[in-house]
Amino acid sequence: MNAPVAASLAAETADLLARLGVDPARLSGGTLAVASPITGEPIARLAEAGADETAAAIGRAEAAFRAWRKVPAPRRGELVRLLGEELRAAKADLGRLVTIEVGKITSEGLGEVQEMIDICDYAVGLSRQIFGLTIATERADHRMMETWHPLGVTGVITAFNFPVAVWSWNAALAFVCGNSVVWKPSEKTPLTALAVEALFARAAVRFGGVPEGLLEVVIGGRAVGEVLTDDPRVPLVSATGSTAMGRAVGPRLAVRFARALLELGGNNAAIVTPSADLDITVRAVAFAAMGTAGQRCTSLRRLIVHESVREALIERLKKAYLSVRVGDPRAAGTLVGPLIDAGAAARHEEALAAARAAGGVVTGGEQVAVEGAAGGHYVRPALVEMPAQVGPVIEETFAPILYVLSYREFDEAIALQNGVPQGLSSSVFTLNMREAERFLSAEGSDCGIANVNIGPSGAEIGGAFGGEKETGGGREAGSDSWKAYMRRATNTINYGTTLPLAQGVTFDIG
Repeated sequence: MNAPVAASLAAETADLLARLGVDPARLSGGTLAVASPITGEPIARLAEAGADETAAAIGRAEAAFRAWRKVPAPRRGELVRLLGEELRAAKADLGRLVTIEVGKITSEGLGEVQEMIDICDYAVGLSRQIFGLTIATERADHRMMETWHPLGVTGVITAFNFPVAVWSWNAALAFVCGNSVVWKPSEKTPLTALAVEALFARAAVRFGGVPEGLLEVVIGGRAVGEVLTDDPRVPLVSATGSTAMGRAVGPRLAVRFARALLELGGNNAAIVTPSADLDITVRAVAFAAMGTAGQRCTSLRRLIVHESVREALIERLKKAYLSVRVGDPRAAGTLVGPLIDAGAAARHEEALAAARAAGGVVTGGEQVAVEGAAGGHYVRPALVEMPAQVGPVIEETFAPILYVLSYREFDEAIALQNGVPQGLSSSVFTLNMREAERFLSAEGSDCGIANVNIGPSGAEIGGAFGGEKETGGGREAGSDSWKAYMRRATNTINYGTTLPLAQGVTFDIG
């Protein structure tokens, strides 16, 4: 569709990583082959950690935690502030690396780094606002309160689609809360993790006195994840990925009573009502459904449209779907880049075949040939008109496929919205106050994120991010998500000369 930017991806990647501070020796000689989805071209070969190396990294992190928890929280915030400065200085290079390794268009690669900067700013402020309550007590001359303490080693397992931003949501809060971090990035996108590790090391040098092991990055596959999940020295594991991954991780953590912060699949819907502003709706739907080639957990996958506006909306969406520029994500004007790999492309084809078999009418969805990128997997976003919410509509396919359903009554639309196993993000397009408020009420959307007149994707870091049902129930980023990384203690202090017992209990020993 568009001419590729002329450059050897391997050479450009090596140059970017060198500028970001990654040792070139780490990029070759290993068993983990890293390829760019832009062309399928190999860009690095990394050494993978085994179980023993992972356990050793956890040991270093545990020792670092014991030192770091003694550092005052505002001082811990200073380290995160310096990390934010390093990210600002490296934004262009790191954003470009995200584009190369994940296939995101340029603005989305830069936007991911901006998310990291934003959460650093948030966490710096949080470092002076970690506080508990003073609680009313029934006993005279007593005070009751709660205090919050660092939890320990925080395990972070991230997915390919947000290779560094999701880590920062966890790590920035974990650091200011007094914890150390062991990070297992996706095997598909480890290079951006190495770059962030190098930037963190720069911030640590400027800070001075950071204990060795405060951040451990462990590259590897399932064996690394299993050690991180099973090690009793890791009281919290934050894992982002598929629902299947969560089903494997959650029970293993439960066996040892560790905390699980799970961010899993999303099958997100938007309801379009008769009063909807269609100009806003079309733009919001286009970004939410096609952005990141449909590879966001918050991507819009189901569009539930009132029958009175269905025809007009679909006509406008078809024009957008057939004209959107698919191609090399580095090229100006590209809005949809490649799928991450051949497996993702195969799942895309399987979902469209299942939709057709269930009576779906497909617009778009074909493979797209991109000059100079024969090894990449590019597809035109698909708009699929479905007769009912069946088959692949119930599932999450990480691809730019949008299923369109109709409704007559608002209750029916809400039932469709909630009628899937996942519960991450949702939205309604309406100018009717009653519909908007009902959608946000207890009998409305059952998702962790519910929006009005914006799409389900593109959440800001100030709010808690996460969802319900098979999405896992975890919350990251803003609001009071910091509490997941700390342990709470309730304290009662007797400053009097008697010992009254609670609930009027008497215990007189003479």
